[in-house]
Amino acid sequence: MTTRNGTGSVPSKAGCAAAVGLALLAIPALPAGTVSVADDDAAVVHVLNRLSYGPRPGEVHKVKAIGLRTWIDRQLEPGRLADPALGARLARLRTGSLSSHELIEGYEVPREARRDIAARRAEMESASEEEMRAARRELMRKYAGQMEGSPRLVVAELQQAKVLRAIYAERQLDEVMADFWLNHFNVFAQKGPVKFLLAEYEREVIRPRAWGRFEDLLLATAESPAMLFYLDNWLSADPNARSVEAGRRGARGTTPRRPDAQGPGRRRGLNENYAREIMELHTLGVEGGYTQKDVTEVARCFTGWTIRGLREGRPEFHFEPRLHDPGDKVVLGQTISGGGQDEGRKVIRLLATHPSTARFIAAKLVRRFVADDPPAALVDRAAAVFGKTGGEIRAVVRAIVTAPEFLGAEHRNAKVKTPLELVASAVRASGATVDDAGALARRIGDMGMPLYMQQPPTGYKDTSDAWVSTSGLLARLNFALDLAGGRIAGVTLDPSRLTPAALVPQGLSETTRKTIDAEEGLSPARVAGLVLGSPEFQRR
Repeated sequence: MTTRNGTGSVPSKAGCAAAVGLALLAIPALPAGTVSVADDDAAVVHVLNRLSYGPRPGEVHKVKAIGLRTWIDRQLEPGRLADPALGARLARLRTGSLSSHELIEGYEVPREARRDIAARRAEMESASEEEMRAARRELMRKYAGQMEGSPRLVVAELQQAKVLRAIYAERQLDEVMADFWLNHFNVFAQKGPVKFLLAEYEREVIRPRAWGRFEDLLLATAESPAMLFYLDNWLSADPNARSVEAGRRGARGTTPRRPDAQGPGRRRGLNENYAREIMELHTLGVEGGYTQKDVTEVARCFTGWTIRGLREGRPEFHFEPRLHDPGDKVVLGQTISGGGQDEGRKVIRLLATHPSTARFIAAKLVRRFVADDPPAALVDRAAAVFGKTGGEIRAVVRAIVTAPEFLGAEHRNAKVKTPLELVASAVRASGATVDDAGALARRIGDMGMPLYMQQPPTGYKDTSDAWVSTSGLLARLNFALDLAGGRIAGVTLDPSRLTPAALVPQGLSETTRKTIDAEEGLSPARVAGLVLGSPEFQRR
């Protein structure tokens, strides 16, 4: 067996690595009696694995010193936690703090370049893919002086920022919740200008509302240019409406370059994409009691919710009355009288306060924090808190993470880490220093989770079955071996600190210990890599 780091191969102890790899394919839960630390240590490790991206060296003892409940309470109030080191790391990234306008102006491919690329593509109809890429690179070099950087850099730095936050943020539960909501309200970076809208979407829509009222978060996503473009609602209109432009010409009558803006006179019609997903994925759930007729009626309510300023590179939410269907609608048995923009807000209120939404969101949060098969009684209690508090997210999360089920022994080590969770937890556990997170982000993509690049609106699955496959798990083992061996670009670590007890404080199973002990002459880095690739480390 050979492990690869993207630039070459590293010989391995075939028997040991293969044995651990085969164990990974099953990802067995730890049987009773295999945990080698005290019960209170095990509880702390469990909480750190569920409410953060895993323990750092010495963190179990620090949490015990202040008390587990105190640590949880502090994480539930992230605004009160200082996080001084993270800002400096994020500041190294060129694009992370820029507005959508600045990103479009500086990093969108100029219109002339797009025209040249299209013309060259037509000329090279029979050219190979490599020849086409070379021609594109040549043209991009020609126009490079007009750009601050490429669109690819924008996405790459978004990915790096996410990895750095997961590894270094002190507000760990805040990062977990931001990731949860970004996945819940998923948008796809590669669709049109969405890559340029994502930073503001995360920074100004998701993060400020991750702990507030669900209705406020739902409304903010509905009005976000990223969501409006991704699910096509910016094009949705009363089929009988006169076509108008969503954008406006510049003040001097010019048309600045802009990404995928709608041209004058382009035919519009009713688009049901957002209406369907807001009910199926964002609120009620697929079994929430809505019909296809409800989808159509909700779509009618949201006609005219569009984007202004795409031409000028200044995209913002805009309600266009001329595109709105003025008739009355009936949604989930309730009549919504024609009232312009307010109709969409009434739909938001109706969906956000619906009992099916309370249960759907509660179940999804319980699945994230407790078990792939959410305990029904805990879901009931969390849904009741959702309803009683008017959808206060912090109250619902608090009810879940302070419930007996959350600490229940049967739910410990029961969930498989996503690729993001694995990479972040491995770096945290190893005490590694990350100077450049690009290679880490690419490894996460290699494991099947390219960040911000999930095309379906479902987002990434939150159950173990999505991450247990031969190719995915072997990619995890290769990553673990490369990390411990110092073969990840931009990451440095001290192999002498990588003891099994430090990496897996909850202890290794007898099977894993015997597998590793059976090999002779393994270096400390090699042992650490096999531990990081073990079933025990893959679980949280």
